[in-house]
Amino acid sequence: MRVAFLSLPVPGHLNPMTALARKYQARGHAVVFLSLPDVAPFVEAAQLPFIPCSEDAYPEGSLGKYLQRLSHLSGAEALSYTVNEMMKGYTETLFQSLPETLVKAGADAIVLDQYQPYVELIPKSLGMPYVHVSNALHVDYTGRSPLCFYGRRPIGSDETARNREDVERFRVLLEPTTAMARQYAGQAGLSVDWQNLNSTISPLLWVTQTPRDFDFDRAPDLPQFHYSGPWHDGYCRIPAEFPWERLTGEPIVYVSMGTLQNGVTEIFRAIAASARRLKNLQFVLAIGNQITPEQIGETASNVLTVAYAPQIELLKRSSLCITHAGLNTVLEALGFGVPLLAIPVTNDQPGVAARIAHNEVGLVISQDNLSSSDLPALITHAVEDSALRANAGHLSESIRKTDGLAMAAVLIEKALAVRASDALSARAA
Repeated sequence: MRVAFLSLPVPGHLNPMTALARKYQARGHAVVFLSLPDVAPFVEAAQLPFIPCSEDAYPEGSLGKYLQRLSHLSGAEALSYTVNEMMKGYTETLFQSLPETLVKAGADAIVLDQYQPYVELIPKSLGMPYVHVSNALHVDYTGRSPLCFYGRRPIGSDETARNREDVERFRVLLEPTTAMARQYAGQAGLSVDWQNLNSTISPLLWVTQTPRDFDFDRAPDLPQFHYSGPWHDGYCRIPAEFPWERLTGEPIVYVSMGTLQNGVTEIFRAIAASARRLKNLQFVLAIGNQITPEQIGETASNVLTVAYAPQIELLKRSSLCITHAGLNTVLEALGFGVPLLAIPVTNDQPGVAARIAHNEVGLVISQDNLSSSDLPALITHAVEDSALRANAGHLSESIRKTDGLAMAAVLIEKALAVRASDALSARAA
């Protein structure tokens, strides 16, 4: 059985998905990775076979304009753009091109990202087994836990009702994409409960890289849902040059706002301004390619600004990670016991930040309150608080013991083996 892995074309999804595909391949299975042409360098760095999809709609070089636009948005505006511009457009082209790509790839089954809404209708229409994975924070439409897009923490006995209100709020936001999917399903002869956002989730398996110990205590109420743990091994990523000789030996504060929302210049400016008052720390700012150091302005001598950094290697040496609360950065920091200062911007980041606060592994400040807060004091608190560091250390131990990559690969293996066995039995009958 050859298994296709289909990923959203952004690093926050590509890095864990390629690691998972590589782990599955290492267990003796044939795999092929599918995504837009622009992600070929990521897949090549991961040393996986690659077949591009949706080439006509997204030719090489076209992805950048979407990412540039998103990088300067935040909050509800960014969430709407992500859902109804980027994801909707990608899904629409997949409805047209993915069946042919799957044939070209020789795929017998497919691993889908939960953040690609309704793409599962394609393998359903083909009678192809599929499983779901959550590379970003899993989206709980069951109402058992707060929906990650809105950043609430569990607060009381009326929690389920409030959670379902948020699910309905998001269902309305998703309606333009749903209308497009409804048309596809009608043409394919598929029956779907459009009021239930879980109705098309894989019946075989849904696995998240979020560790159980990092989540709230209310998992999605679906029998096929499983936790694993982080899907990164530190290997096969696009290399980033870094001036290691410029590290001074002072405690490192590593700053990354990820790859999608790194155009929010005022956040980097606020952190750089705080560094002037914290000469006992060295700040490493990884600003990406949407802004320039000149836009941040002149920085103090204890600030090192780069476009990209070897994140895992730097986190091993860091005393604090300031982050947009993207799941990969957060889990990589916690994997090394590094406490966090989270400034969530949009999408699932508010939900990740809520779990940082819930588990007391870091501090959280909203983007709206950044200018009115004493950021240097918050940074000092996060670096020096022994309780935060101890809690981060406990999660680090849990992550190491679990081996999320191996667990997820085994779960996929078992789920697809069951489906393959069922198909053989049906053909024999």
